[in-house]
Amino acid sequence: MSHKHIGTAAAASFALLASPAADTSEAAAQIQRSQTVTRAGAQASIKGPAEYVTGSVRVDPLFAANESAPYSGGMVTFEPGARSNWHTHPTGQHLIVIGGVGLTQEWNGAASELRAGDLVWCPPGVKHWHGATPTSALTHIAISGVSGGKNVDWMERVTDEQYVKAAGSRK
Repeated sequence: MSHKHIGTAAAASFALLASPAADTSEAAAQIQRSQTVTRAGAQASIKGPAEYVTGSVRVDPLFAANESAPYSGGMVTFEPGARSNWHTHPTGQHLIVIGGVGLTQEWNGAASELRAGDLVWCPPGVKHWHGATPTSALTHIAISGVSGGKNVDWMERVTDEQYVKAAGSRK
């Protein structure tokens, strides 16, 4: 992983410009902060765990939760026919669809078709699944908050019958 740091002089200048009345201890604290750049490909892709997905799923971790930002993000690619299990998120989840055609469905609800550019907000505790259509892959970025050390509660598989019905009735 590569890191790019703002130069000390530039950081000090920015801190002073941003807060003209800042004392030297505040300026010193500002110097200690810097951006981190994670280079594309620096984090290995992982296969979606078979206990939580059906079909071929690749997860590219983007960022982990930390103390000041209690949410994580990943780019997930579902090959045609692949899907997640039913699940919920304790703090909800945002999905940003960046490629392909997919599906999402709430428990006892109609399936919705997803296409590049679509955004999904799934509120906390809403049981749902998402994945590709039978004929097209889907790639989305998922951003999930963390509560009590968890960002997801996995449940049962989406059955083939549920999936086929969802794929045929999407809105």
